[in-house]
Amino acid sequence: MAYLVAVDALGGDRAPEEVVAGAVAVATSEIQPILFGPAGLDTGGLPLVETTEAIEMDDHAVEAVRAKSDSSLVRAVRAVADGDADAVVSAGSTGAMLAASLFHIRRLQGVHRPGIAVVLPARRGPSVLIDAGANADARPEHLLQFAHMGSVFAREILGKDDPEIRLLSIGEEDEKGNQLTLEANELLRSSGLRFGGNTEARTLLEGEADVVVCDGFTGNVALKALEGTTRTILTSLRSELESTPRGKLGGLLIRPAARRVRAQLDPETYGGAYLLGLRGLVVIAHGSSSRVAVANAIRLAARGVEHDVVARLAERLPAGVLESARSTTPTAHK
Repeated sequence: MAYLVAVDALGGDRAPEEVVAGAVAVATSEIQPILFGPAGLDTGGLPLVETTEAIEMDDHAVEAVRAKSDSSLVRAVRAVADGDADAVVSAGSTGAMLAASLFHIRRLQGVHRPGIAVVLPARRGPSVLIDAGANADARPEHLLQFAHMGSVFAREILGKDDPEIRLLSIGEEDEKGNQLTLEANELLRSSGLRFGGNTEARTLLEGEADVVVCDGFTGNVALKALEGTTRTILTSLRSELESTPRGKLGGLLIRPAARRVRAQLDPETYGGAYLLGLRGLVVIAHGSSSRVAVANAIRLAARGVEHDVVARLAERLPAGVLESARSTTPTAHK
């Protein structure tokens, strides 16, 4: 069976060259990328759906989605909504992807807010952080729903049989945190999930939990802090090893181990993040994605289709959780 993945060829800082190269690299008889972009684009032999507009990173997300209906991003999302593709991948504006997905693909019945699920390269094995930026503001009921969605993700994609859930807060004690985390902690304690209590940001790369739950503002700040710290440490280490003859010799000796560590911590290993809670599969890639990251994001999308993540979410989210997550609180998008 071939998985058809719609790819926004103009999404990201390094588009379209790196996006096309990544799509070409991953194309097989089982994974078939379909590029969405301008006429005349060199697709390396991949099919092209011609579009006439592009959404820029500094465009207002909702307005751009409405005004640029023939943009590569919107058309790629619509391909999933119309059943012409199994999943969509874009390294373009996260806000625009969220807006286009909500408008065209729509939420699963009962899901109030989709959440971005990012795989963290933890030392004890990969874990998932949700929400990583879709909702700057959230209610306790939404975090409970994110926990259920993250649990399905951990089972289907990460292979965790009985995933442990933890709540990101400023301390491990139940009484630590703001009003949101205090109330969410109570809900999670009575959820029936394997809830292990609170966790702190300093343990995210240790892998204390299989699923870490938080609001999108907190999750996005934590994720970018991890990415920036990791990049700075690896760059500084390389500079130190190359600064002296002795350092260069030591660098040669530790090179295999250093490469393994770099590969483990590199966010391009997974390439993207699922936007969970929709009627179709959406993968959001990093804005600076290279061809390697794009290829891995497309693989991640195909894996989600293979494991039927959307149907699993619809089946396994308890009805009570879906109903309790209904809210009149306005949604704040990045």
